[in-house]
Amino acid sequence: MNVNWLKAVLGKEWDIKSAGGLTGEAYIAEKNDRKLFLKRNSSPFLAVLSAEGIVPKLVWTKRLENGDVITAQEWMVGRELNAIEMQHHEVASLLQKIHHSSELLHMLMRLGKKPFTPKESLHNVKEQIMQNNINELDNEVSFSLNFLEELLPMTENQKQVVCHGDLNHNNILLTGDSHLYLIDWDNAMIADPIIDIGFILKWYIPKEDWDEWLFHYGISRDSNLIKRMYWYLLLDALYYVNWHTDRKEFEKGQERLQDICELNMNIRELLQI
Repeated sequence: MNVNWLKAVLGKEWDIKSAGGLTGEAYIAEKNDRKLFLKRNSSPFLAVLSAEGIVPKLVWTKRLENGDVITAQEWMVGRELNAIEMQHHEVASLLQKIHHSSELLHMLMRLGKKPFTPKESLHNVKEQIMQNNINELDNEVSFSLNFLEELLPMTENQKQVVCHGDLNHNNILLTGDSHLYLIDWDNAMIADPIIDIGFILKWYIPKEDWDEWLFHYGISRDSNLIKRMYWYLLLDALYYVNWHTDRKEFEKGQERLQDICELNMNIRELLQI
């Protein structure tokens, strides 16, 4: 999809330019005082997210002769949150709204999304680690795998909700009227909500403020919740160690190993070992 082709669809009076991004499938279209965000082949999930007020309003959807679908959303004047602002209570409230939305869950299930399975994911990560010989090189990886195996039963039979899966501060927009939108839903999954919660706690919230942040989300901290949080954070870190190793990005792989060391230290404190 290119700009000239889009002009043929929308009309030559529209000024269209790339919105950037890795895929090159997003554009900004302007005409007079109107500004739209265009994207090719967005998930039908976008319509429910828009109806729930979680992403900017969906204006229209066009299906083209070649089968592609173009979506247009209102362009919101605002900015991305910075890392410090992730501590605000409004972020906890937005995440709580998403995790408790039956509409989002039903739509994702209708689209064929299967719930995340910790047992299968751990098996896959362990196999990749063995293939990459990572376990033989680092005792911290061995500790992590033992922890994941031992606490695997704790991850079972947990409530399954819609999780965003990539709660980087760059994916949360703050508009001029102080409304928060969560964008970039490509990694959406049906899973334990601690996946999203744990990401925010680890990367953005000082430990001394965890209880307050969780209070505004609507839950209390307990040992089970924190163990599950570390379980998923470790699994994610091990996944990316494999990912970088496969791509021979050894420096980035070492950075992930440092994350694992830090997580293991927290786990040892938690388990008093």
